[in-house]
Amino acid sequence: MEAMQLQPVKANLIYPNRINRTLELSPIEDIIDVEPILSRREVKRLPFIEANTKEVTMEHLRNDCVVPVFSKDNEITISHPNFIEAVWEAANRVFPSESIELPEIRVSHIIKGRIPEAIHKSVKDLLEEDKTIYYERMMFCFEIPSIHEDIAGNKLNLTIGGVRSYNHENLYSKKSMEKFKLFIGFKNLVCCNMCVSTDGFKSELKVMDVNGLLNAAMQLFQEYNAAKHLYYMGAFKDSYMTEHQFAQFLGKGRLYQYLPNEQRRLLPQMLMTDTQIGIVAKYFYHDDNFSLPDNQKEISMWSVYNLLTGANKSSYIDNFLDRAYNATQLADGLNKALYGDSEYSWFIQ
Repeated sequence: MEAMQLQPVKANLIYPNRINRTLELSPIEDIIDVEPILSRREVKRLPFIEANTKEVTMEHLRNDCVVPVFSKDNEITISHPNFIEAVWEAANRVFPSESIELPEIRVSHIIKGRIPEAIHKSVKDLLEEDKTIYYERMMFCFEIPSIHEDIAGNKLNLTIGGVRSYNHENLYSKKSMEKFKLFIGFKNLVCCNMCVSTDGFKSELKVMDVNGLLNAAMQLFQEYNAAKHLYYMGAFKDSYMTEHQFAQFLGKGRLYQYLPNEQRRLLPQMLMTDTQIGIVAKYFYHDDNFSLPDNQKEISMWSVYNLLTGANKSSYIDNFLDRAYNATQLADGLNKALYGDSEYSWFIQ
């Protein structure tokens, strides 16, 4: 098998830091004069994703990480910092009068290498400057706190983010369309759970360059209907599921994983794992904010929804957004089933 060649190229040598100049993007009216992406996030909050990830800074991604290339033609990929900055720029163009916070960035699956001059060195003789790293998977999000809503006493901030997974690219070929995931939705500040809707999520965005990313991001943000999303989430607080129905849902959720393929194809998709269903079961009784109220036999669908999105924080980066969106579909379907709709009724019967 042909070895993949990683060039020891620093991200900021390809696309200069926006502190020095604005990204050279396709002309879409005037570029907004925005503050540099430095370190403006105010309070340390719970992470929006937990499984196998660590938080990093833009400076680390720019200065300490190489950028992988397509090995057949040595064309460079769109780096993690370029992705983040293009989306952040799009947000500033679409929401020019709003307060936009800095990105929170989490990464996983570090890929280690060494520069060509150090290929023949033993591990114990390697110097720090001989080593290279990049992260196979990266997710970021940033809040727009000036656009917010309150549901059942929980403050929700408008939030934008994206996912890049190099394991979804064929880096052994020539440069082709690169894949990204992008969303705009709301973050529940009580628990940092992500609320993702149909019109605010692109599961597979394919682009060739940063210009394509910027334009696609702007289009998604402009088409997203925040009022509609909030309306449907707000309806959850007025619907209730009995303890028995919730137990049925948990049991059917476990059975779903093992149904014959023909039978499962007749049912709506459910992406939660057995482990995540177990997390939902545990926090049905023990969550600080969304557990079954004391001496009650019913739980609101708003709490059920947050138990689902909370369990999703154990997902890996590359399937986090798909499962977050699926949690929204599942909660909406269960809510309709409580009122007689048949599509998701199997889960609570």
